[in-house]
Amino acid sequence: MPRVVVDVMLKPEILDPQGQAVANALPRLGVDDVASVRIGRRIEIEFTGEPDLDRAREIADKLLANPVIEDFTVQLVEADETAGAHP
Repeated sequence: MPRVVVDVMLKPEILDPQGQAVANALPRLGVDDVASVRIGRRIEIEFTGEPDLDRAREIADKLLANPVIEDFTVQLVEADETAGAHP
């Protein structure tokens, strides 16, 4: 079943202290080739019927993201793409 995925990220001009903390910790792990890190949220929405991208955008705009400091993207993905998101 297709899902709607909403990715929420801080706007580029907003300081990301979590991302900075991760970036600062990487050299202690021997990772020296990362220039910066930004932390965000991924929300997966399953509709009871056909996925509705317009409805998902409305949900993201009104509930999932703070439009003052965050941007979001909405995309339709197949269920098998979300199941194996990390190795």
